[in-house]
Amino acid sequence: MGSYDPEDFRAAYDKVMAKWPAEREAVTVSTPFGVTHLNVCGPAGAPPLLLLPGGGGATSASWYAQAAELARHRRVYAADLIGMPGLSEPAGDRRPRTIADLAAWLDAVLDGLGVGETDLGGHSYGAFVALHCALRAPGRVRRLFLLDPTQCFAGHKAAYLLHALPTLLRPAPRRTRAFLAWETGGAPLDPDWLRLQEAATGFPSVKPVTGPRPAREALRGLDVPVLLLLAGNSGTHDAAEVAARAEAWLPRGETEVVAGVSHHALPHAAPAGLGRRLSAFLSD
Repeated sequence: MGSYDPEDFRAAYDKVMAKWPAEREAVTVSTPFGVTHLNVCGPAGAPPLLLLPGGGGATSASWYAQAAELARHRRVYAADLIGMPGLSEPAGDRRPRTIADLAAWLDAVLDGLGVGETDLGGHSYGAFVALHCALRAPGRVRRLFLLDPTQCFAGHKAAYLLHALPTLLRPAPRRTRAFLAWETGGAPLDPDWLRLQEAATGFPSVKPVTGPRPAREALRGLDVPVLLLLAGNSGTHDAAEVAARAEAWLPRGETEVVAGVSHHALPHAAPAGLGRRLSAFLSD
């Protein structure tokens, strides 16, 4: 069984954060669900961009490979999700339990930052949260990008769930490493990022908020520009199936498949040019 060491986790977290732009600063925002930790960079007066990480061992640190490019023309706020690995601190039992709670949490974060409308981006589970929040409060989202979102347009592959099961039933660093090696096809991964995933094993997190996938009628009514980038080698779902549904259901959506990258390699080990693609979408 994995034994979580908070000092080990913090050291691994800080080592990945050292890859962020040097001017990066940390801020905290109080919400009804606890204190949210955000890593911030970019010009103070630039338009805001809020980034949400994936689930599991992902944290805001995982945006390190894209932060510098995105921060050229945006004030980047990368949040650690409440109740998930990271430096955010839940307020006891007062944690998000429903999708409505997640939307209320995001509203509180933006209010605390003094941000009315923002660009919003997420990866994996973070994209699930971002999409649901955009559907509930489209007036707060100017543009939305989703990197290989899970449980938004299609379910997980059976093989993915089968390989993930050991990490859920008996979490241990070696199981985390083996699972990531399987999903990424053995592709080279940043050793500091991989160490952070291992250090997050056994993190005292709560069960993530889940729910039904967004209804196609709701997606068809989303009047927000959306960029959907799918991992061509994703082990989580069928990229072609997700792309077909997104193209049919999102009235203002753009869908692209990023060749040669897996689900868990986004966004930190994506092919060169991902940050420029995202920046171009946000600048349109």
